[in-house]
Amino acid sequence: MVTIRLHNARTRMKEVFVPIDPDNVRIYVCGPTVYDRAHLGNARPVVVFDTLFRLLRHVHGADHVTYVRNFTDVDDKINATALARKEAGAAGTLEALIAERTEETIRWYHEDMDALGALRPTHEPRATAYVGQMIAMIEVLIEKGHAYARDGHVLFRVRSFAAYGRLSGRSVDDMIAGARVEVAPFKEDPMDFVLWKPSDASLPGWESPWGRGRPGWHIECSAMSLALLGASFDIHGGGIDLQFPHHENEVAQSCCAHPEAEFARVWMHNEMLQVEGKKMSKSLGNFFTVRDLLEKGVPGEVIRFVFLGTHYGRPMDWTAEKAAQAEGTLRKWRGMVKGVAPSVPSDAVVAALADDLNTAGAIAELHALAAGGDAAGLKASAGLMGLLLDDMGAWAEAGVDLAPYAAKLSALREAAMAAKDFAPVDAMKAALVAAGVEVRMSKAGVELLPGPGFDAAKLEGLV
Repeated sequence: MVTIRLHNARTRMKEVFVPIDPDNVRIYVCGPTVYDRAHLGNARPVVVFDTLFRLLRHVHGADHVTYVRNFTDVDDKINATALARKEAGAAGTLEALIAERTEETIRWYHEDMDALGALRPTHEPRATAYVGQMIAMIEVLIEKGHAYARDGHVLFRVRSFAAYGRLSGRSVDDMIAGARVEVAPFKEDPMDFVLWKPSDASLPGWESPWGRGRPGWHIECSAMSLALLGASFDIHGGGIDLQFPHHENEVAQSCCAHPEAEFARVWMHNEMLQVEGKKMSKSLGNFFTVRDLLEKGVPGEVIRFVFLGTHYGRPMDWTAEKAAQAEGTLRKWRGMVKGVAPSVPSDAVVAALADDLNTAGAIAELHALAAGGDAAGLKASAGLMGLLLDDMGAWAEAGVDLAPYAAKLSALREAAMAAKDFAPVDAMKAALVAAGVEVRMSKAGVELLPGPGFDAAKLEGLV
């Protein structure tokens, strides 16, 4: 069996991955808060952990991997979005508007992530369906002395967990000195965080032993992972921005509620995304959603390819140049594998992915397969990475038959060789290139392929 090595943020080392139960490899990834479209940075962990999911399925079998990615559908941002709609005159109760917004946003999310070639996880729990489990876990934490109730709030007692800060490499005292922490009269300690908070009549709420209220963000993932994966599971993933405080707080809650268990054995975090060398920001005008790119004609497969070109543990820079290069590469490869039945993934590609998801190395191996003319191996190996899949290829179809253009260019070349005047050949070649056509001329003949920015309308009048 293939040996997989993963960098474990908990130990800060690359380790051989040994699942708790090889017949049920379990992974949990923090999903989106569903109040708006997913921006490009939100998509990076989706592609990273989808690639890991595909690798684990390849190694252990599709029926032996359980992947959970949640939807946070109870959150103050969702409430604020729904309230703004209501104040703008939308009909219905606030609860109905919240439900409408979350359903709409989850549908958007699925559409956008499907466009990136991401498989749906095994389970996609919604936080609102697990409030009972959250209340039960909070009750256990209070009973064990790790949490306390004050004024309708329940807070986690951070100093009751000696290992707090170990995942992110921080001490509690350093965190207090360097962080902006909410100072509230109901807190015993500035670092204590909310497990439950009260809801007034205008906000969503559930009945609990501490009054009507709603859960804090951190308890949601602890309760959902426990319900669907058990107290100990293999891998927990998410963006590096979640390492502290979200993941640190998850560790504290889960380990204190179930001290006999390990919670997550391996922690993986993808680094942040930049755009043209700068942090993505609305103020810089470089903030955009996945849907923005798709509507501008950037195929989802191209977005995925650009993401996979950088190791997940390094910051990724999205650039227009990278997108154009990715489009050109994928068009060439799709031309090679069209009508070809895939064989089996290359050992070299599998080995690169098994080495802490070295996707850049795996892409280098795909280039080697293409250079060697192994179309069947290229198709199978790229498919393992969610690329060159048949159901994602419509974007690469030319939409126009280039054969007549190739025939005319070939005839022009023959005439030019006789007349020693290549100006007509150069003019047609320039027009084809301007239309986004890749022109390949050799002794064997003329081959035309749609390239980056292909525009069939610009071919008008050339034949």
